[in-house]
Amino acid sequence: MKILIIEDEPSLNKSMVDYLTQQQYLCESVTRYADALEKIERHNYDCIVLDIMLPGGNGLQLLEQLKANKSADGVIIISARNELDDKITGIQLGADDYLTKPFHLPELSVRIAAIIRRKNQQGNNQMQFQEICIDIKGKTVTVNNDPLILTRKEYELLLYFVINKNRILSKNAIAEHLWGDDMDIADNHDFIYTHIKNLRRKMIQAGTGDYIRSVYGMGYKFSVQ
Repeated sequence: MKILIIEDEPSLNKSMVDYLTQQQYLCESVTRYADALEKIERHNYDCIVLDIMLPGGNGLQLLEQLKANKSADGVIIISARNELDDKITGIQLGADDYLTKPFHLPELSVRIAAIIRRKNQQGNNQMQFQEICIDIKGKTVTVNNDPLILTRKEYELLLYFVINKNRILSKNAIAEHLWGDDMDIADNHDFIYTHIKNLRRKMIQAGTGDYIRSVYGMGYKFSVQ
């Protein structure tokens, strides 16, 4: 999967490239508006991580150019906390997601994976992992064609795991996904553990493999091995 990082802060740019490369992404990066414009006009990417404030121009202008070109590239906007209006504008212009600085690199990785997976679904309403089948439109789950009864949060958690299979999900990223930005993430780690424990128990009882694994000091991983 090919990623373009557009970020003018050298240390953050390098950190994103180094981390995402370790996550098996092919990364290119630029720090200036003109270089970014040249990249998006010449190449296609699975996802673009786009800073709003750039030397020589504005990231939102790049987003407008992408949409004018009818590009299918996924876009995540990254911005400072005081740039709420720009983030809203970015979503209205067609960005897929946004992150507020500072952010955790594992969270960026799972959001990139989610965008790529959604775009690759191309309207397919079912997602399959081993013996598990998720009907995204109907919000139902079956295991070997038998219904698996889950709460809404358990369903959301399972879908999040499957979308980001084989990637480590931090507790903070899971909490933000389940409860949103307005929740105090630090107070929700016990709730995360409870939801994961209940989901794991229901899955195993229904006949699935034991796919949810705790990664000490980092979070959780959904994988066969």
